[in-house]
Amino acid sequence: MTQRGDLVRVSLPGDYGKPRPALVVQSDLLDPLDSVVLCPVTSALRNAAFRVTVEPNPSNGLRALSQIMVDKLATLPRAKVSEPFGHLDDERMKAVDRALLLVIGVI
Repeated sequence: MTQRGDLVRVSLPGDYGKPRPALVVQSDLLDPLDSVVLCPVTSALRNAAFRVTVEPNPSNGLRALSQIMVDKLATLPRAKVSEPFGHLDDERMKAVDRALLLVIGVI
């Protein structure tokens, strides 16, 4: 079962459809649902306040300097999401939370 902060592999529909890592951002309270809300991850870096940069390390399992694309929120069926290969640390998750607030217009 995935948890908030897990890094998984997905293939999103459309232009972002190549297999890629993604960050689970939905609350763990939604675990009973058949879907997962996540943000895709890219190694094509961009200078933007709504992108959170993450350095690779053994805990997160990323292979290259990457960014969480908070501006590309997606929901996928749980069956299309891999088992977690890593987990984002608390500091980076707080940065993702701030970026999510910016992207959805709460701040």
